[in-house]
Amino acid sequence: MSNESRKSAGFKDRTPVTAARETLLDAVSPHERTERVPLRDADERVVAREITAERAVPHYRRAAMDGFAVRAEDTFGASQRSPASLRVDEAVTTGTAARVHTGSELPEGADAVVMVEETEVAGDTVTVFDAVAGGENVAPVGEDVAEGQTLYEAGHRLRPSDLGLLKSVGNDTIEVYEQPTVSVIPTGEELVQDDPAPGEVIETNGQTVTQYVERWGGTATYRDIVTDDVDALRAAISDDLDHDIVVTTGGSSVGERDLLPEVVDGIGEVLVHGVALKPGHPVALGVVEETPILMLPGYPVACIVNAVQFLRPALRQAGHLPSTAPPTTEAELTRKIASEPGTRTYARVELHDEGVDEQTTATPTRASGSGVLSSVALADGWVVVPESVEGYDAGDTVAVEDWEWSQ
Repeated sequence: MSNESRKSAGFKDRTPVTAARETLLDAVSPHERTERVPLRDADERVVAREITAERAVPHYRRAAMDGFAVRAEDTFGASQRSPASLRVDEAVTTGTAARVHTGSELPEGADAVVMVEETEVAGDTVTVFDAVAGGENVAPVGEDVAEGQTLYEAGHRLRPSDLGLLKSVGNDTIEVYEQPTVSVIPTGEELVQDDPAPGEVIETNGQTVTQYVERWGGTATYRDIVTDDVDALRAAISDDLDHDIVVTTGGSSVGERDLLPEVVDGIGEVLVHGVALKPGHPVALGVVEETPILMLPGYPVACIVNAVQFLRPALRQAGHLPSTAPPTTEAELTRKIASEPGTRTYARVELHDEGVDEQTTATPTRASGSGVLSSVALADGWVVVPESVEGYDAGDTVAVEDWEWSQ
């Protein structure tokens, strides 16, 4: 559709959210760039190659209890009524025992450990009141991890416990996928970074999106504000096509100053323009030279909704990061939420625990406009009203999504 046709048609035909997301993800190819990073920097990074254990854990036979290392056969038949007596020594041979502590190396010649609770020491003699079998209270080599054992496959996202295990088997650095790169380009001739005059607006969308990119596992480049000019916008996008994803904020609708769909169509292809979601239907998705372009609306709430619905899954796919559903809280709705049939609605709510039973309730925010940033910043989550549902009534139990989650 030409730009003039798009502007005259408005958004009469909007693409469903799921279909728009699938269209975008079809244009997102996971990159194959890797790097080696120190363990201390590898938390939440994604493994790029299979990792195997360079050494066993433990790499020596160790005592699993405080007590005495012995030859098991020297304790056979020992009991409270008929204990065995062994000479305490540093080495273990027939008739001797060596004092050991949990984790210490088992002396040569020993094959078991008698717990200290089952012994009594007098001088250089230890009396043993319980028999042990060979291998009892001993951690063998490789009990935790065997040398050469596969620990993690490519695609695994590392956690602190993983890093501890990797250090224990001798890894100092790990090969991981590079974090996906995202160019964030705020647009609009009315935008300024500080000290707004009448008619000017502080730029917040680009900053917000940049910080979401970092939270979601990417590396963001936050560009200077670009004015509403075709040549300037074209240059800004073209200069950043070496990024995995390019995101613009503002200028995505069908007004006179909404130039981005025209610009992207001129140097690439607009795949979707107008999505059946609220707030934020004037979002556009495209591709230029195989680089996905996300044109987010200029209203702050609409920008955030679309960033979560489209940028997050695209970024995760580009960087081999797992896609996870947001955590939700069940709550009782205190007021009705209205929605338009055929449109997926994201209603911002505040959560409260009320009553003797501390029932969690969800109250829709009074300010619901897509330009009211505080309605998001001061909310605890949003309720997603599906396309097939005409709102929810007060008293309904709803799932409140926490869109701020980072996993």
